[in-house]
Amino acid sequence: MQRNLDDTALHNSVIINTTVPSRRHAPEGFVKIKDTLFIWLGYWKWFVIALIIAAAGVYYYLQSTPSIYRATASIMIKADEKSLNNEDVIRQLGLKSPGINITNEIMSLKTIGVTQEIVSRLGLDTECFHKGAFHNELAYGINLPVKVKFTDIAESDDASMRLELQADSTVRISDLHLNNRPLEGTFTFKLGKTVKTPMGKISVLPSLNYVGGSKDNLLVIRRPLRETCNDINARIQARQRDAKASIIDFYFDDVSRTRAEDILSTLINVYNENWVKDRNQITNSTTDFIKDRLAIIESELGNVESNISSYKSRNLMPDVAAAGGMAYNQLNASQEVGREIQNQISMTRYLRNYLTDGLHEKEQLPVSTGINNSGIESQVSAYNELLLQRNNHLAVSSEQNPLVMDIDQKLATMKNSILGAIDNELTMLNTRRQTAGAMQSQAAGKLAANPEQARHLLSFERQQKVKESLYLFLLQKREENELSQAFTAYNTRVIEHPTSSPDPVSPNYPSVIIIALIAALAIPASIITVKEGFNTTVRGRKDLECINAPFVGEIPLAMMRNTTKSGRKGKKVAREVTDNKLLVMPKSKTIMNEAFRVVRTNLEFILGFDEGHHVVMMTSMNPGSGKTFITANLSTSLAIKGKKTIAVDLDLRRASLSKYVDSPEIGISNYLSGQVHDYREVICRLDQLDVLPVGTIPPNPTELLFTTRFTTLMEELKKNYDYVFIDCPPVEIVADAAIISRHAEMTIFVVRAHLLDRAFLPDIQRWYEERRFPNLSLLLNGTREEFSHFGSSRYGYHRYGYHYGHYGDYADD
Repeated sequence: MQRNLDDTALHNSVIINTTVPSRRHAPEGFVKIKDTLFIWLGYWKWFVIALIIAAAGVYYYLQSTPSIYRATASIMIKADEKSLNNEDVIRQLGLKSPGINITNEIMSLKTIGVTQEIVSRLGLDTECFHKGAFHNELAYGINLPVKVKFTDIAESDDASMRLELQADSTVRISDLHLNNRPLEGTFTFKLGKTVKTPMGKISVLPSLNYVGGSKDNLLVIRRPLRETCNDINARIQARQRDAKASIIDFYFDDVSRTRAEDILSTLINVYNENWVKDRNQITNSTTDFIKDRLAIIESELGNVESNISSYKSRNLMPDVAAAGGMAYNQLNASQEVGREIQNQISMTRYLRNYLTDGLHEKEQLPVSTGINNSGIESQVSAYNELLLQRNNHLAVSSEQNPLVMDIDQKLATMKNSILGAIDNELTMLNTRRQTAGAMQSQAAGKLAANPEQARHLLSFERQQKVKESLYLFLLQKREENELSQAFTAYNTRVIEHPTSSPDPVSPNYPSVIIIALIAALAIPASIITVKEGFNTTVRGRKDLECINAPFVGEIPLAMMRNTTKSGRKGKKVAREVTDNKLLVMPKSKTIMNEAFRVVRTNLEFILGFDEGHHVVMMTSMNPGSGKTFITANLSTSLAIKGKKTIAVDLDLRRASLSKYVDSPEIGISNYLSGQVHDYREVICRLDQLDVLPVGTIPPNPTELLFTTRFTTLMEELKKNYDYVFIDCPPVEIVADAAIISRHAEMTIFVVRAHLLDRAFLPDIQRWYEERRFPNLSLLLNGTREEFSHFGSSRYGYHRYGYHYGHYGDYADD
């Protein structure tokens, strides 16, 4: 009575837990996502392994990748004052004003010439490294105790060697390589000396950071100069901060913060020095022109003064000024005007000859020549400014560069314009000189009565004054040019001095970790998704929802323990039971026992809880579905409950169930063929269960099933047993199952998870609709944790409050 009450309670709880609860239907997309997540959860070990591998890979990558630091600096380009004054003149000529072209300045900053100067000053073509655990670490600045110089190696050669610095200031170099070719020899010498090696002379000098008595071990690498310059040039980043601003921001990434700052500082210094050098070219050209003219004027002035002295001595001339009177004063005034005009004509002709003699082609024109024409002076300054830009472009390209050719055309146009302005000025000066000459003739007529000596002396004195005034004028201009050259200032102002951030810009630790985490999750998820996408077999109960037949339950994949040679229990693994042992045992509360109890209760619910006699046949679609395993354990479960149960092995070709009783030689085949008259003689006992084995494998199993002895046997078994379980062959192999079904009350169709192709499910539905098998019901066998209602906390026995998973752990009922 107590057992019946317990069974009724168990039945009620099982029915509750194996029936899908009533709930609002979630969207189909959400359901698919949820199912996918649970599938991934079943492969949690894959994700754990992937995360471990990703963590190890991230650790190795971060340790083996040198940290890269970024140094930054900013400068402002200042406009030249003369350039600003010349812009209006250039616009009047119809030419485009050059102004400040930030793009050109950036290009000039990144020329190979500038980079070579940086490499030369800082010695960047020779690098020293300390050996690290995962990668070599650069020794620079305070970390570098010595400086190494390769005297005889060509700029295009690369070399390397090992350098050991001893405590007694002894240096030992070995493992020499030149252009990837090993060289023999080990050399030991004192620090600060030079040693001759197969690759030439090598000098090792102490740096400012050298501490006496220190020891060090360095790897020295000398790279080709061109390769080093290209590498440095590629890493220098310069860009204009704003389209309307003349500020340039510099960025440089390097493994050494100090070296990155030094490179940017040297870059700014080299640029400023080059700019001053370019500015001084104009001043130097003007100085050379003035020096040449001073030498000529000095010689001419000396000759005139010598002639005056000789003439006065020879002719004993008195003071002409006293003799001339007012007429002479008038003559002097007109002569002064004439001299001024003559100076203008001379300087203008000198400038024109300088432009047309062909000796000074593509050279700076002299400025501040004393020509009283601001237009000519402005044009000369504009010409010099444009010529300087042409020379800057020519330094990094050739004369065939379209930009250089365009500037040449502009220079030719400006030169013609200057020549035209000079010719106009000469015409005007000649007219003024003629006017002044007429005035002089008028004044000279008044002095016609003076002695002939006075006339000659006056001519000499006039030449003297012209030469003297021109000489003094050129001396003044020379001093002005010298002062201009001495006070030439940089055209840049440092806005932000080179500084570097303490945090590396590469590798980016958060990004690397996030990418590794995403990869560790995405790769296993993708593999699992693809794997399950190509899996066409039945995976779980959800795949059987297309069949309307009753579902009696599911049996999870058996959890068995590996055993060591000593017999000790090992790790629990999931595998198919092949040792023909029963897993259902009395008073056992393992998941497997509970699963069979659920199936047992559902079976009783379908057949009814009365004391009638029932025949249940077990079949499947294909071999290996586990129907024999289900037959043995399910019938044992009913026998443990107290039901008189027998399991009949009618798989006459394989006799799988008979193996549970050691496959006796005499069985049901012998009874059906008439060799045995009483079937009770061949029944075997398996714990509390009766088993009717096959016995001898018959040659004609199908014919035996059509005999009257088989019908009589089934009638006898129904009378003597509460439950008769028949282990049948698969339905698609032979016709035995269809013959046996005539004697069965219920058919349990065993579907093996991950074995039966889902393409056969419509056939099972059709058989159910056609009632080919009596009371066909489905049983899902061998479900894995990720697809099982027992292996997840959302289904199964976790709701009962039990904790399972250890085979062989028992508890009293």
